[in-house]
Amino acid sequence: MASRRDNQKIYDYEQLRDERKYGFYWYSGLWNILRPVLIGLCALLIVFGVLSGAYMSLKKNYLDPVDAADNTEIAFSVESGSSLSRVSRNLESAGLIHNSSVFKYYCDFAGMGQKIQAGDYIVTRSMDMFEIAELLTTGDGQPLTMDITIIPGNTIEDVASYLVAKGVFTSNEEFLTLCRTGEGVTDYYFIQEAQGHATGRKYLLEGYLAPNTYEIYLDASPLQIVKKLLDQTDYVFSAEWQARAEELGMTMDEVLTLASMIEKEGKKGDFAKVSAVFHNRLKTGMKLQSDPTIHYVTGERRMSLRGSDLAVESPYNTYSVPGLPVGPICNPSPEAIHAALYPDESYVAEKYLYFCSKDPDTGELYFSRTLEEHEQAVSIYAPLWQAYDQERGM
Repeated sequence: MASRRDNQKIYDYEQLRDERKYGFYWYSGLWNILRPVLIGLCALLIVFGVLSGAYMSLKKNYLDPVDAADNTEIAFSVESGSSLSRVSRNLESAGLIHNSSVFKYYCDFAGMGQKIQAGDYIVTRSMDMFEIAELLTTGDGQPLTMDITIIPGNTIEDVASYLVAKGVFTSNEEFLTLCRTGEGVTDYYFIQEAQGHATGRKYLLEGYLAPNTYEIYLDASPLQIVKKLLDQTDYVFSAEWQARAEELGMTMDEVLTLASMIEKEGKKGDFAKVSAVFHNRLKTGMKLQSDPTIHYVTGERRMSLRGSDLAVESPYNTYSVPGLPVGPICNPSPEAIHAALYPDESYVAEKYLYFCSKDPDTGELYFSRTLEEHEQAVSIYAPLWQAYDQERGM
């Protein structure tokens, strides 16, 4: 017969077995699993609460409107060339945003840093930072500036007409007078140089209004616009080009004059070849006989020049005057200037002296070394020139 102690051991063992299977021990295992999960959830709730509080504080102090109830319209201007930092500071100074640094960092992060448009805007303190950034980058304000484009080969009169048509001026008179006399821009060294050859020139500044696209103020004066174009000419005609001009024994004015003829005679791909022909003619003392110099005087672009055209008395007429004309006949591109300075070496070496148009519509040219070869080409292509003139009523 088992003792009480033995019975107690059996009971304890059976009880432990049952508890492990059905009782507290099973719940204890489940708790061991759930406990870290619940702790993690509580930690996430705490972190969320902290972040939520931080965001609400950030939103209130930096992102929200300065005064959601204030719909008073405030004029705000963004001047041309203003940096994002400057615009941000001006917004904060005007009381339209909470913090200029936050606005700047947001615009940079959102890729808006280079998209803020110059203009006059109406902003209210009830607009939040995002709405203000959107307004300034969509360019809904009244523009303070506009773009103008000077096309390579345009003459000063072409430019003047364009500026009037663009609405920059109501009259081209002041602009043309300034370009004719150079008054107000004679402090540019190259204009001083051009003044030494001003006798007989139609416009002193012809050739110096650098082709490009420019941003100008809507209220810009003719003098301000001309100075902007001359500044570009000063930049384009680099020290390297000045040295090359000296090497060729040419002044800047002579280079621009030659470049203007090259610009009018051919397409970009033929510039260096046309330049070679002109350089070869200058070396041999031949007249340049460039049709565009006649066009500049008569105002007509005839492919077949008449006897009266060839006989026109003008220092621009390269059929009658030796060497270069008295000045440029248009405003040449950098590519034409480069060609004037660096003619095609093979065409120079092979002594090409002539070229003529193969097709007036495409501008393709035919180059010849001898007069006989040139006259043969003229006989072939002259009917195309006459047809071109007839189509245009010339």
